[in-house]
Amino acid sequence: MSNFEIKKQAAAGTVESSDMQIIIDRNDNNGIEIELQSSVEKQYGRRIRQLIKDTLTEMGISDAKCVVTDKGALDCTIVARTVAAVHRASEITTNYDWEEMDTWNV
Repeated sequence: MSNFEIKKQAAAGTVESSDMQIIIDRNDNNGIEIELQSSVEKQYGRRIRQLIKDTLTEMGISDAKCVVTDKGALDCTIVARTVAAVHRASEITTNYDWEEMDTWNV
């Protein structure tokens, strides 16, 4: 997937049941930091963090601060919310490359 650059803070998702909200911001030269609040953190916290990190890495993001409120989101929702937040933070809100996105969908 193309490399994205986080230009501003952005959010995606809700705090409704079975969803998650992610707020992403710049984190210049400090790597990927994930602050997670989740009702299922003890069971799935490690998996949630890994999914977010893997998605950011796939998108070429190496420095980001993420504040995540999870309400039991499925893996596909976690990835979708992360992708949406990165697009918004990169100020890419039109002309999505759907074919490229589809190449890494599972």
